Amino acid sequence: MNVYDSEAMARVLAAQGYELTPHKKDADCLLLNTCAIRAKAEQKVFSYLGRLVGLKANNPDLIIGVGGCVAQQEAHRLLERVPYVDFVFGPHAINQLPEIVSRAERGGKRVVVTDFTDTFQEITQPLLDRKPQEESGITAFVTIMAGCDNYCTYCVVPHVRGREMSRDSKAILHEVENLAAKGMKEITLLGQNVNSYGNKEGFGSFADLLKQIHGIPGVQRIRFTTSHPKDLSPELIQAFATLPKLCKHIHLPVQSGSNRILKKMNRGYTREDYLEKVRALRAACPEIRLTTDIIAGFPSETEEDFQDTMDLIREADYDSLFAFMYSDRPLAPAAKFPGKLSETVKHQRLARVLEVSEEITRAKHYALVGTVQRVLVEGRSQQNPQQWRGRTTGHVTVNFLAPACGDLVGKQVDVMIENGYSNSLLGALKGEDDQCPQPPTEESHAA
Repeated sequence: MNVYDSEAMARVLAAQGYELTPHKKDADCLLLNTCAIRAKAEQKVFSYLGRLVGLKANNPDLIIGVGGCVAQQEAHRLLERVPYVDFVFGPHAINQLPEIVSRAERGGKRVVVTDFTDTFQEITQPLLDRKPQEESGITAFVTIMAGCDNYCTYCVVPHVRGREMSRDSKAILHEVENLAAKGMKEITLLGQNVNSYGNKEGFGSFADLLKQIHGIPGVQRIRFTTSHPKDLSPELIQAFATLPKLCKHIHLPVQSGSNRILKKMNRGYTREDYLEKVRALRAACPEIRLTTDIIAGFPSETEEDFQDTMDLIREADYDSLFAFMYSDRPLAPAAKFPGKLSETVKHQRLARVLEVSEEITRAKHYALVGTVQRVLVEGRSQQNPQQWRGRTTGHVTVNFLAPACGDLVGKQVDVMIENGYSNSLLGALKGEDDQCPQPPTEESHAA
């Protein structure tokens, strides 16, 4: 979502004559878009700002603005802490950036703009043109809703992103159509809880929206993130069986396998509820790939609670997971909970979660050796420029050789898997003669 918001910032400022530059030293205006979901992310913000002192000293006219969730959370405190920041703006203030930047250009008073709006704020400026060599050259993010109404006790999102509000489906479909016309092959729909899309506004269900996007010409793959387990509907589960363009992957954060801890987290489901939905997903789509989030060391978590989480990880048989140590977040109720665990215990539990996760993921990847996987090619491998890189419909990265091929970016190809690792698969293009676009010859250039 921050990637999407950053592009929105560039779009609204483009109308004011600003264009993106890859080098900070060339910038007239530098915007830092921030995340507050974990303490480490927040710490990185102030560390980065500290490195801008010299840049501002060398160019006193440089405008520096801080946006996003840390900006919303810290507001005026951020201006006090970092005297060379010109303005602070929250996630709902992106459309106000031209006015805010113009004020800074005129040497106006340092400002903080962190008011929440009641409805989704559309960015009306045109989409940015993307260069073919960019990482996002064939994939695009589209926000469909913002904010959250769940108020999980560990989470700062409702306090920095505001209450849940969905975007009009007509605007979403229009944006996806424009992206497809620009050559985007894969669309990822974003929201803090996409499963509750449209509930307040009556825009139709999330499953209905998926069906409409599925019918847009040029769109080859559809993904979404993130899903809240309590709102995962039977209709959405069935979409994985009935919509061929919907990728066979769902990220379904569980956070804990202990019913006691889930209740303290205010998650709204039990481990039994969660596992029942996992079974329903796999019944509807046996090849679906399931990933999750785990918080290690939530306040008062006992060894028994933690073992419940480890048991659930094995029972759910996740393809991979993201695990994090619990950290207090300002405004989140859990920051005041008693029974805080030591950093040592949290580190140990995180290591145990990651160890079992890697074991399961490696086994699953190795089990794919000898199979043929359909891969959407995104570019060259970052580790080996001789190889191409793409992802399966299940969101697994595949590196593969196709020595006789021309440009494969944006193509869907079949790859024979030859080896499996913790984070990726290795393979070779299957039937290279049939799938390979040939490099242009001198004769074709002449023609």
